[in-house]
Amino acid sequence: QVQLVESGGGLVQPGGSLRLSCAASGFTFSSYWMKWVRQAPGKGLEWISSITSGGATTYYADSVKGRFTISRDNAKNTLYLQMNSLKSEDTAVYYCARTEDAPRGQGTQVTVSS
Repeated sequence: QVQLVESGGGLVQPGGSLRLSCAASGFTFSSYWMKWVRQAPGKGLEWISSITSGGATTYYADSVKGRFTISRDNAKNTLYLQMNSLKSEDTAVYYCARTEDAPRGQGTQVTVSS
């Protein structure tokens, strides 16, 4: 079955950086577009970025464009999200998922605070 395990979250000061990882198994990772979404406290899911199956094309929400970078390593079945210039409003639980799926993992908590 599809398994996605997010990691790399933590507490970081405003302006700092984090790199999230998503380990995929149970499906042919290299065949699927993937996405990152997040859920801030008391709010709904927010799409933030997607990447095509081969990694050649990426898409970003305006809220993270220029600060976040999505990438993937199909040889390692792993999706990444490099987050720079973090802001307090980036505080959320971050999930990875196949583009057509709702998040199914536990996510990883990112807290941006001084």
